[in-house]
Amino acid sequence: MHATDTQRVPVWDLPTRLFHWTLVFLIVSAWVSYEFAEDIGDETLIWHRANGLAILVLIVWRILWGLWGSSTSRFSGFVPTPSAIMHYAQSLCSGRAARYLGHNPLGALMVLALIATVAAISGFGLFATDDNDLVGGPLYRLVSEQQNARAARLHDQLFNYLLLPLVALHVTVNALYTLVKKEPLIQAMITGKKPAEPYADAQEAGITARPGLRAMVCLVAAAALVLGGIVAAGGRLALY
Repeated sequence: MHATDTQRVPVWDLPTRLFHWTLVFLIVSAWVSYEFAEDIGDETLIWHRANGLAILVLIVWRILWGLWGSSTSRFSGFVPTPSAIMHYAQSLCSGRAARYLGHNPLGALMVLALIATVAAISGFGLFATDDNDLVGGPLYRLVSEQQNARAARLHDQLFNYLLLPLVALHVTVNALYTLVKKEPLIQAMITGKKPAEPYADAQEAGITARPGLRAMVCLVAAAALVLGGIVAAGGRLALY
């Protein structure tokens, strides 16, 4: 018996939800700004490079939030062990999988894979140059032309052959869980709440005190780490 619509418990805090949808927007924006650079009059990829820096800051923010955020957002609260992954996969195949308030073990594995992949793509972008060697990432002058080309190749390949399949799988699985298993995963990432049930991990999220203030502190720290690190390494932040 599922809870009624009025019996809902917190699962995702506002900063986590904003991170999720902002990252989606920035990834789409980065792709559009690269694929249609000439059409929008941005031959030097100013918008694409700005998106890349913003994504990298956001990823570092998520790592910090995974240490200082609410219970369902903390790595200590959802990173699964190999045995937990195997047990959940077996129970899912047999139709006896437990419901989780936050990420189930396979979902947690997907989140970690997405974060790592986006981080790698953004990292290689720092050293990459475009096909015509007209512009490059803020650290491209620190390595050889051969390494620039290798970074650009890995930047593209990780996006096309790893991130896009992961995103497609992520969206498909979330849709199936929502439509078939009747778990409101997508709705929860919008509203921050789920129906109250006897979940396997927790009955409700422990929302951290002053999440907005903590999130801003993490954002300032993330920006300082990324942008300050680039400058300290001898890179250039100018996008023109």
